Amino acid sequence: MGTATKILLVVVGLIVIAGLLTVSSYNGLVSLQQGTDAQWAQVQNVYQRRADLVPNLVNTVAGAANFEKSTLTAVTDARASVGRVQLPAGTAPTDPAQLAAFEQAQGQLGSALSRLLVVSENYPNLTATANFRDLQAQLEGTENRIAVERGRFNDAVQAYDTAIRRFPAVILAGMFGFTPRPYFSATPGSETPPKVNFDFNSAAPAKP
Repeated sequence: MGTATKILLVVVGLIVIAGLLTVSSYNGLVSLQQGTDAQWAQVQNVYQRRADLVPNLVNTVAGAANFEKSTLTAVTDARASVGRVQLPAGTAPTDPAQLAAFEQAQGQLGSALSRLLVVSENYPNLTATANFRDLQAQLEGTENRIAVERGRFNDAVQAYDTAIRRFPAVILAGMFGFTPRPYFSATPGSETPPKVNFDFNSAAPAKP
């Protein structure tokens, strides 16, 4: 076998190896990207579950005599704000501003719901009903799920964002449009879901 043939075989071998590495790297990026999209879908599912609980909760609370209407209005307005946030369909957000707007709207809804539940302590007849207790338990479980799925989403984004910055994947990322994806931001106390447990046996606070 001549020298030229050997050199040609070496070159061909290197090209094949490079091609295999490229394909493997590209497929890995696709898998990680799909992982962020799948986890984003889970995040949306749990947030939607919370939004679906709102009408029943509002209707139940609205039946209590003299219940603070401003509190109910804040909840319904916050839920409507969530629906107005525009996000890409089927994929995780790539624009940090979009995710921030989504997170802000969801945070406002969470705060409004927490306020509603706190105010409900003033109405023992309401908090003693089975329907209210059931909705409270569902909301508490949903808040826990939201915290879990947000954490998993951030983990998926971290794995993806790290991968597209590594060599040689960084070259493919630039060529094929694999762009970084934003995280949910951590706020003080965000790791702890809103407290929605009440002491139903305690007397209602005196009203001013």
